[in-house]
Amino acid sequence: MNTSLTPQPPAGDVETTAATTAATAPAPAQSPRSLLKKLQAEFPAFRDCLPLSIGIDKQLLARMPDLDRKTMRTALGIHTGSLRYLKVMEKAKVRYDLDGTAGAEVTDTHRAHATQVLQERFKKEAERKKAERAAAAAEEAARVRNEKLQQLTAKFSRKG
Repeated sequence: MNTSLTPQPPAGDVETTAATTAATAPAPAQSPRSLLKKLQAEFPAFRDCLPLSIGIDKQLLARMPDLDRKTMRTALGIHTGSLRYLKVMEKAKVRYDLDGTAGAEVTDTHRAHATQVLQERFKKEAERKKAERAAAAAEEAARVRNEKLQQLTAKFSRKG
C-alpha cells in the first residue's frame, strides 16, 4: 500500500514520465564558440570573415529567434575581436550582411580602430615575449650562480 502523499505513477508509466521530464527540461545552453562555429557553417559573412554590417545582431535574431542574446553577443565579440577579422577590417571598404551581400561602406574611423587594436595587441605580445625572455635569462643566471656556489662549497668543505 502506498502511504506517501505524492502521487506515484503506475509502474508502466516510468518511461513516459522520464521522457516528459526530459522534454520539459531546459535545453543545455550553447557555448559562444559552438554558436560561432554554427554561424560560420551557415553564413558566408562569418565563414569568409567579411566585415559585418552594422546591426548584424538584429539580422541574426530575425533568422534565429530562439538565439540567446548574451551568447550571441559573446560569439560576435569573439569573431569581431579575432586577429583575422581585425586584419580584414583594417583594409576593408564595404560591409556585408549574413548572406555575403555588400552593403554600407566601412568608415575610416572603423578602419583606424582595427589598426589601433592590432597595434596594441602586437605591442602587448612583444612585451610579454620580452618579459618571458628576461625571466628565462634571470632563471639561467640564478642556476649558474647556484652551481658555482655549490662547486665552491664542495671545494672548500673537503677535509684533507
